[in-house]
Amino acid sequence: MPLPLYLLAMAVFAMGTSEFMLAGLLPDISSDLDVTVGTAGTLTSAFAVGMIVGAPLVAALARNWPRRSSLLGFILTFAAAHALGAMTTSFPVLFATRVVAALANAGFLAVALTAAATVVSPDRKGRALAVLLSGTTVATIAGVPGGSVLGTLLGWRATFWAVAALCLPAALGVLKGIPAGRDDDEATGRPALRAELAQLTRMRLILVMLLGALVNAATFASLTFLAPVVTDNAGLGELWISVALVLFGAGSFVGVTVAGRLSDRHSGPVIVVGGPLLLIGWPALAMLAGEPVALFILVFVQGALSFALGSTLITRVLYEAAGAPTMAGSYATAALNVGAALGPVIAASTLSTAAGDLGPFWVSGLLVAVALLIALPLLAAITADPSTEVLR
Repeated sequence: MPLPLYLLAMAVFAMGTSEFMLAGLLPDISSDLDVTVGTAGTLTSAFAVGMIVGAPLVAALARNWPRRSSLLGFILTFAAAHALGAMTTSFPVLFATRVVAALANAGFLAVALTAAATVVSPDRKGRALAVLLSGTTVATIAGVPGGSVLGTLLGWRATFWAVAALCLPAALGVLKGIPAGRDDDEATGRPALRAELAQLTRMRLILVMLLGALVNAATFASLTFLAPVVTDNAGLGELWISVALVLFGAGSFVGVTVAGRLSDRHSGPVIVVGGPLLLIGWPALAMLAGEPVALFILVFVQGALSFALGSTLITRVLYEAAGAPTMAGSYATAALNVGAALGPVIAASTLSTAAGDLGPFWVSGLLVAVALLIALPLLAAITADPSTEVLR
C-alpha cells in the first residue's frame, strides 16, 4: 500500500479517538455538566449528525480544492474544536463543538476515502479502505482506552486536550505525505457535480448505504453505553471500562483487517457468515453482561464481527458509487454516520425501561436483524458487479 494511505490513517486515528472516546467519558461528563447520561449520550449523535450533513456538503465544496490544503484545514479545525470543548462549562457549547468537529471530520474523511480509492488499482478498494479504517480501529485499541484512563485520572477535559494534541503530528503527516497543488489531470475527466449526485438514484447504492447504516447503528447503540454495563452490571471498577474498550478495539482491528482481504471479491460470504453471528452476539451480551469473563470475550467478538460486516458494506458503497469519484467517500461517510447518529438515540430510549443498561444490546440485535432481513434475499444484487444494475 502507498505511504500516503498510512499518513491518512494516522489522522483518522486522531479523529477516531474523538468519535469513540465518549463511550468511556459519559458518566464523568454527565456529572460535571449536570446532565443525565442519556443527554450526554446525545453528544455522540451530535457528532454523527454533523458528519452526515457535512460529508456530502463539505465534499461538494472541496471537490475542486487541492487535497493537501483541504485535509490540513480540516485537521486544524478539528483540533480547535476540541480545545474549545475542553475549556467550556456549558453543555450546549460542548454540543456545538462536537458538531463543528464532526463537520471537519466529515470533510477530512470524505476527501481521504476518495483519495484512498484513487491511489490503488480499481480492484483493491477494500484493502485501501482497510488501511484507512485501521486508524479507527487502532484508536479503539489505544486512543480510546488511553483517553478513558486519562479521563478517570485527570477528568474528561484532559482527554479532549489530548485529542487536540494528537492532531498536530497528523497534520504534519498530511503536510509531508500528500502532494501540494491541484489534481488537474484527474479533474479533467471528472464528472459534473450534478452527475455525481445523480448516482444516489441508483437503488443498489441506496441499498448498501442503508445496510451499512443499520450495522453501524447497532455498533454505536451498544458501544456508546458500554461503560455503565461494565461498572453496574458486571460490578467492576471504572478502569475496567478501558479493558472493555481495548478488547472491542482489538476485535475491530482483526475484523477490518480480515474483511479488507475479502471484501473486494468475497463480500457475499462475509455477509452470510458474519451477519448471523453478529445477530446472535448482541442478545448473548445482554444475557451474559453480569459475567465479566463472558462480557469481555463477547465484546471482542462483537467488535470483530461489527467491523468486518460494516467495512465490507462500506466497501460496496465505494464500488457502487464509482461513477461519483469525488463524492463516493462522502456517501460512505454519510452511511456510516446515519447509523452512528440513530443508534445511540434509539438505545438511550431504552435506558429508562425495564431493560435498563442492557437495553442497547437488545436494540443492536434488532437493528442487525432488520439488516439481514433486507440483505440476505438480495445478496446476489448487493455483491454483483457494480457495472450491472439489477435493482431498479
